[in-house]
Amino acid sequence: MHQMVSAGVDTSRRWWVLAIVVAAQFMFGVDAFVVNVAIPTIAAELHASPAQIESVISLYLIAYATLIVTGGRLGDIYGTKPVFLLGVIGFTATSLWCGLARSGPELIAARLAQGATAALIVPQVLATLHLLFSDSARGRAFGIYGITLGLAGAAGFALGGILVTLDLGHLGWRTVFFVNVPFGLIIIAAGLRLMPQAPRREGTRLDIPGAIVLFAGLSCLIGPLLFGHDAAWAPSVWLIMAAGIAILAAFLKLERRVAKRGGMPLIDLTLLADRSFMRGLGAAFFFFLANLSFYFVMTVFMQRTLQLPPLQGGLVFVPLALTFVVASRHAGARAKHRGTLVLAEGCAIQIAGLAAIAALVFASHAPSALSLALMLAIFGYGQGLVMAPLSSAVLASVKPASAGAGSGMYGTTAQIANAAGVAGIGAVFFAVESMHTAQHALFAALITFAFSIMTCVAFLSWMRRAA
Repeated sequence: MHQMVSAGVDTSRRWWVLAIVVAAQFMFGVDAFVVNVAIPTIAAELHASPAQIESVISLYLIAYATLIVTGGRLGDIYGTKPVFLLGVIGFTATSLWCGLARSGPELIAARLAQGATAALIVPQVLATLHLLFSDSARGRAFGIYGITLGLAGAAGFALGGILVTLDLGHLGWRTVFFVNVPFGLIIIAAGLRLMPQAPRREGTRLDIPGAIVLFAGLSCLIGPLLFGHDAAWAPSVWLIMAAGIAILAAFLKLERRVAKRGGMPLIDLTLLADRSFMRGLGAAFFFFLANLSFYFVMTVFMQRTLQLPPLQGGLVFVPLALTFVVASRHAGARAKHRGTLVLAEGCAIQIAGLAAIAALVFASHAPSALSLALMLAIFGYGQGLVMAPLSSAVLASVKPASAGAGSGMYGTTAQIANAAGVAGIGAVFFAVESMHTAQHALFAALITFAFSIMTCVAFLSWMRRAA
């Protein structure tokens, strides 16, 4: 039996609990990438427009981003175990709904609900690790967590291709969602039996109006990027985007009022005055803007234009995911010695990878899967060098008392950027494709990715001057 490590919490089965919460995190991570591989197949079967298939990814991320802070606070109020289990039950049920969806709009609604339930799960995973591993085993536990995050990408790409290709029970792409159901049920059963009850934090309060206003503002701002092309960029599209900006401005005023009344706003308003942190958030935004959108654009190009089958299209990304894991494993140690220079190097390698992909597609309109995989691996290595130490660099100026709030703002910014990237850069890709060729569309998207990553480097340099 292990000794009690955290007061009032049974830690005798903590390694089993680690396996449970990490399995849930792995399921969430795989889901983020497995859908990418299936997107072209989903679009063909449901006759979904480009805007709808972008929304399947983007609106999921918006729901997740706006509710993740609320999910963390619910864990503080009611305890991590019940909120974690509620999240897994919801994620399992909404995965089933996604698989049963009969139209593009229904799948979008199901994914929106799935993103909301994911926001209940993820904060409880880190909270549980913090609670159960406060001794010398902490490094090992978080190491397992980090490796799981990295391998989820490789598993998601490979699994998506395998499931769509196998066409189990003639269900096609639906199995990429149905696969969550048995795993979710196992996690629920194990969690009920093994997870300890965690103490609640007194005085924690929710900011439901803040979450609603933030969701409305982001939806109005990002939604028109998704559907603008379908609406021929009518004046109403720009009016909705302007309304989104106004709502987000009102969100900040609302948060200040919540703080004045003694409530707990979604964001720690004192952090807005931290110039180094805010510039770091800018760097994170532009880094993640070119994150999931890159995978989305490359998947659509490879399966629709190069006619790579889903299995081959998924496996092309596996070397990228593996080089990402390798880079992540030593990025932290390098960052300790070289600081933000490592981040700049990683961004430079990413841009070199983008240039290599552009050169390959320019030289051969139908490059082989192997040559594409090698070029993608360069991008993946650079991305791994940045993603692991970026959060640490951005949060370095934040006081320990505000670490939780800072982490929440960082996570929310990252997911908003992912959603905006899929919407915005996806819109660039589809707009150029409709006017020219898919190759021209890919070049336009690659240039946009490179510009976004260079802007990230500029913010990192600006952040260093504020430190």
